[in-house]
Amino acid sequence: MILKCAIKEEVCGRARSIIPAKKRLDTVLRKKGVRPQINMFMKNYRYKACEPGMTEKIVEMAINSSGIRDTARVLKINKNTVINTLKKRKAALSK
Repeated sequence: MILKCAIKEEVCGRARSIIPAKKRLDTVLRKKGVRPQINMFMKNYRYKACEPGMTEKIVEMAINSSGIRDTARVLKINKNTVINTLKKRKAALSK
């Protein structure tokens, strides 16, 4: 049983989320005796750099001799994000 009219997309943090409406929907379903869905995943991220797997893509492109500006242009993210990601990865590897 899904009540699509009760779910409204709301902006929450960096991504579009349905968390507030989902909580209300879960209480309605519990009262009707239906077990609500437990797992939730964000579908649409506002920033591409926050998407899952973006760090691995950045590192993979760096290993394949792509420049910082080239990586940023291909992945459609900021060049500062590329630099910070590589710095964090280097710091993690050196420890």
